[in-house]
Order: sequence, then structure tokens, then C-alpha cells
Amino acid sequence: MQIPFNKPFLTKSELNYIAETIINMQTSGDGPFTKKCQNWLENKTGCKKTLLTHSCTAALEMAALLIDIQPGDEVIMPSYTFVSTANAFVLRGAVPVFVDIKPDTLNIDENKIEQAVTSRTKAIVPVHYAGVSCEMDKIMEIAEKYNLFVIEDAAQAILSYYKGKALGNIGHLGTYSFHETKNVICGEGGALLINDDRFVERAEIIREKGTNRSKFFRGQVDKYTWVDIGSSYLPGEITAAYLYSQLEQSEQITEQRRKLWNKYNEHLSEFEEKGIVKTPFIPFETNFNAHMYYIIFNNLQTRTDFITFLKEKGIMSVFHYIPLHSSPAGIKFCKYHDRMEITNKVSDTLVRLPLYNDLTSEDQDHIIEMVKEFLNNLTNTFNNLKI
Repeated sequence: MQIPFNKPFLTKSELNYIAETIINMQTSGDGPFTKKCQNWLENKTGCKKTLLTHSCTAALEMAALLIDIQPGDEVIMPSYTFVSTANAFVLRGAVPVFVDIKPDTLNIDENKIEQAVTSRTKAIVPVHYAGVSCEMDKIMEIAEKYNLFVIEDAAQAILSYYKGKALGNIGHLGTYSFHETKNVICGEGGALLINDDRFVERAEIIREKGTNRSKFFRGQVDKYTWVDIGSSYLPGEITAAYLYSQLEQSEQITEQRRKLWNKYNEHLSEFEEKGIVKTPFIPFETNFNAHMYYIIFNNLQTRTDFITFLKEKGIMSVFHYIPLHSSPAGIKFCKYHDRMEITNKVSDTLVRLPLYNDLTSEDQDHIIEMVKEFLNNLTNTFNNLKI
């Protein structure tokens, strides 16, 4: 038995939509499927404007340009995140300032953000880890107090909500990822959600290589020209066609992932009560999308043994981020505000279990059986040590 960590999900409409773009000879960006995707995202999230991008990385880079990041500006974010969260701002000369995460949700600790604010701080970038919301009320309150921008890195959080509001639609700007490891996919892809009217027109220009091409196609100008800085951030229409088929089925995708997540949790939460591992914590005010299921061990060696054990049983499991503050580029370009104790601990001890839409009940039962076998052995060892 070989159970992969991830398996991209197909809705069965992808090929038909892709064929439609080819037959109609509309394969470059901003065609009909791009507009359908953007309209869907705007209607679902309530944001003022959505622009598809070729990656979440591109959306973050656009966000950095839109808030006019300058060399020496500081941007507060967690270190326990993907490199793009920081790199988008480093490219503009900014300094990411890392703040430790919370031990429950593994999101940025909102109670430590204000201590990291200086006269150079320009923005806060909360990352909604595993599709579970950061404490956005507190973060927005700090941002308003110090006149800061908030850019939500909601790469993992499509169809997740905080107090009824879609993640990505709370800060000034938000970003999604549609990478094949996410819930809703198109191979590589992303979106910028614009929640502040000030950024709508310029975002179109930045995305179109710094030109007013979008205005030209709408008949608002008789020719288009270079008017601002920018780059080619839009995806091709084939990518958008693939994505639209996924968006149409996104509610069903999310429902299935929640069933898988709940099944894991029903069987494994007892081991948290025994102090053997920590399982995910979901705050009451969060409606989450079941992006991942993880467990956290008490030390690095046990996690290593666990991953090896599952691999021998034909099950692939993975750890997650190496903290950015300890990476070579992080040391060179960034700084951190406190000791990052929780970030370091989680990086050494967290492991992710397989979770994808086509995971069969039989395969998940096998995973759970093997995980429980390992954890029961840990429990017995733990109890013997207490004796």
C-alpha cells in the first residue's frame, strides 16, 4: 500500500473548459474564464475587486507595490510561513520583522505585534495557517492605531471565515494560492483581493506590465501606454479555465475535506488528552476549510521516528516550514522581535498527515490505524517512565 501525502483533485470539467479556450483561440490572459473566476471570487468573498495572478507569490508582490513599499520600511509577519510572504517585501527593499506564533492556532501572536511596531513599520502580514483565521479584530485595531496596512496571506484559506467574513477580505489586501497542494487548484495560480478602493485602478496597471491596457480594452482610452511600474502578473486563460472548474465545485471540495479532517480528529484527539501529541485547535469564531491535518510531537526525534514509521507502512507524511528567521536569506535580510520559541518548537515537531479529496475511507482507516499504533506505543513508554 502506497498512500501519497497529496493527490491533486480533478472535477472532470477541466478538460472541457480548457478545450473551449483552445477552440475559441482565447488562450492569453484576461479572457472569459479569467473574468468568470474573478466574478466568482468577488461574489463569494465580498471584496471590491479580485485579480487573478499566476501565483500567490505574484499577488504578494503586487501588494507590496500597491502600498508603495520603500527601502528600509518594516513589515511585521510570522517566521513560520512560506518564503514568498517575506520575499515579496524584501524585493522592494523592506525588512521583514518576525513575530512569534501562538501555541494553539500557530498563527502570528497578535499580542506581540504592537511591541514590534516602530517608526519604520509600514504593514502587518498575518498568515492564516492551515486555513484557520488569525485574530483579525485585534490586528486591524493595531493597524488603525498606527496607520498601517494589513495584507492577509490567505494562501491556504479560501472558503475560510472569521466571524462570518471571508479570509482575504478583512485587511486592505488579501492573497490566495491555487497551487496544486491547496484545496482549490490550477497547478500554479493565485489571486489578489482588493478591499480598499484606493488600490483598484493601480492594481490593474501593475498587473499589466505597468500599462493602462485594461482601460483600453474597456474603451476608456483610445490607446494604451506605459504609465507606472509593474510586471506580467496575469495567468493564461488555460490556467483560468482549469481554475473555474474547481471554483464551481469548491463547496463540495471543502465539505469532503472537512469530513476527512473530522475523522482524523475524532480518532486522534484522545492522544492530546493523554499529553502524547497536540492536535489542531479551531477557535469558535472561525469557520475553516480543513486545508490540513497535523499533529505536534514533544520533540524532534519522535517526529523523525514517526515519519520513518509511516513511510515503512507505505504512508507519506511531511513536516512543514523551516522558520524564515533561521534561513540564510532570513538572517541576511530580516530581523526578529523576540526569541521565537514557539516557532522553533513547532518547526521541529509538527507533521502533516495525508489529506486530499480522493483519499478513500479504506486508506484513511489504514493511516489512522498506523498512527494510533505508533501513538499507543508512545503512550505505553510514557506511562512506564512515570512509573
